[in-house]
Amino acid sequence: MLGLVFLGCKESALRIKARYDQIQGLKENDRVIFEKNQVGLVTGVFYSEHGYYVVDLAIERRFANAVTEHAEFFIIGDPQNVGQKAIEMIQTRRGGSPLQDGATVQGSIRSSAVFGQMREDFEKGLEGFKEQLEQFFEDLKSVPENEEVKKLEKELERLVEIMKQSSKSVQEKIQKELLPRVKEEIGKLRERLRKFGREEELEPLDTQMEKIMEI
Repeated sequence: MLGLVFLGCKESALRIKARYDQIQGLKENDRVIFEKNQVGLVTGVFYSEHGYYVVDLAIERRFANAVTEHAEFFIIGDPQNVGQKAIEMIQTRRGGSPLQDGATVQGSIRSSAVFGQMREDFEKGLEGFKEQLEQFFEDLKSVPENEEVKKLEKELERLVEIMKQSSKSVQEKIQKELLPRVKEEIGKLRERLRKFGREEELEPLDTQMEKIMEI
């Protein structure tokens, strides 16, 4: 019903394009969600000549201020419609410049940006974040090793920035409660790559871990 109501508002909606390597069954008229509320619709999905998917989104104008340079768009299972997909919009950081009508963003699968999206939980406690981290590692099992390295590198870059902006107590919690699990996962990946003589591919991860340990 909400989707049908929103259809009448599409003419005045904020239009955004999101690029994805995979769309996992996402289709036109699937919902766009922000903080558990429907704020828009998928208005089109097509595969570009450059080898990626482009998803057209229409966001209600009253939520336009939430669509900033720090907003990320994840494909998820629709929590209200079994068997359907949705796009969840998450602000990884407060503030930022609003995106203009027609802007293009890089979308992600749900496991991406795990550190960014859970930033506020570092201050509240780490239990919820640990669950998200485990899901992130589980999802990585379905991608090739080279893609896994890229995703981990991006997440570690986020973690470096978060730690720089966090209090000493939060930094200590991350060092003590989270980094051992991250190191364990990198170790497993290192063993798999070593069998193929590709261990040097982990150098970017080692660099990010060194930065974290120096904070």
